[in-house]
Amino acid sequence: MLTMTYEYKLQPTAEQMAAIEQTLEVCRSVWNFALRQRKDWCNSRKSPINVCSIQSEYIIAADEPFPNYHRQAKQLTNAKKQYPRLKTVHSQVLQQVLRTLDRAWDDMKARGFGFPRFKSKYRMRSFVFPQLGKDPIGDHAIKFPKLGWVRWRQSRPIPEGVEVKQAKIVRKASGYFVMLSLQLNVNVPNPMPHGHPRGLDWGYDKFVATSDGEEIKQPRFLKTLQRQLKLLQRRLKNKQKGSNNRHKLNQKIARLHQKISDTRKDWHFKLAHHLCDGVGMLFVEDINWVSWQRGMLSKHSADTGFGQFVEILEWVCWKRGVYFAKVDRNGTSQTCPNCGGYTGKKPLDLRVHCCSECGYTTTRDVAASQGIRNRGVSALGHSVVENVCGLEATGSVGHDALVGTGRSRKPVSRGTGIAHLKDIKRSEMA
Repeated sequence: MLTMTYEYKLQPTAEQMAAIEQTLEVCRSVWNFALRQRKDWCNSRKSPINVCSIQSEYIIAADEPFPNYHRQAKQLTNAKKQYPRLKTVHSQVLQQVLRTLDRAWDDMKARGFGFPRFKSKYRMRSFVFPQLGKDPIGDHAIKFPKLGWVRWRQSRPIPEGVEVKQAKIVRKASGYFVMLSLQLNVNVPNPMPHGHPRGLDWGYDKFVATSDGEEIKQPRFLKTLQRQLKLLQRRLKNKQKGSNNRHKLNQKIARLHQKISDTRKDWHFKLAHHLCDGVGMLFVEDINWVSWQRGMLSKHSADTGFGQFVEILEWVCWKRGVYFAKVDRNGTSQTCPNCGGYTGKKPLDLRVHCCSECGYTTTRDVAASQGIRNRGVSALGHSVVENVCGLEATGSVGHDALVGTGRSRKPVSRGTGIAHLKDIKRSEMA
């Protein structure tokens, strides 16, 4: 089963925008009430039986069961008789709110996530239609329950034969968007190792260095607009909470943040496609990006978005039939990729790799990426594909040996950079 998510921008009317905002407000009320009910049940049982709580808590009977999803969904059905406002929202939308809360509660206990938060009007930004009616996609509009036909900007066609399973309406700073979950009953196998291998090494100075000798400079998405963002946030502290001026300024700040995020994501996708050109295998380091973003360079690491890029790269590799794998990251800069000798630890200010045994010299990041490539190829049960110098050497097997077409040795093709690509250049300037 193949599942994809397509995002489109909606163009609702004023009445439909008011209905969407009303739905978000009702969903927020249901979320907060259900979360408050769960917290009160837990707080009523946090003190021993012979000790009173320091804080005042609701007294709940000892035999009262925990308010899980099924009990709260039944209470929601009964509450509609007392609160007609709940009837203005589709029943399955409110059920999905309770399901999301139940999933967040389980993740808190099982995966160590934080406690679910109460939602303000700025935090509740989406709701889900788990089912759509028959033939919901029109020529220039899409049909939602309780909303009717809503015009949208169909930026790309929906593939034939897919089934629209659910729709999620999201409110962003630039408008309303719909995310369609599409399913196709096909079995797509994962790509198999083939073709030219390429290793990637991440860094702060250079965003990524490839084993083919290409070094891509890191664009500073946040730093480019940080001055403008700082001025708007400075003005925000002087605005009265709840005022219209504060709300308008919050919208400006949100639009600026979305511009930074969209520019970063657009650049990530274009770079991922560029790295997949002319290769059959891609190898990256297996890094915990949560710990990577801690320390004095946390802001620059978060601005780069390495974790998002790796997820995008893995998806693009699968889409284009390129084999993707992660290798051990330890010691990639301490081993010579040419002879395999140990070169020792290098300080961060040393950016040149020079092997004392074989004399191979290159930049530190390129040497690390070549070591990553060698590890990935070795893990597949092959010998090193090419000698990094492009010379005849004992133990190096040609590129054609991987695909079983014979033995040949060719020099490693050096990258010419991607600065010439107009789309990426525009993203760097944004």
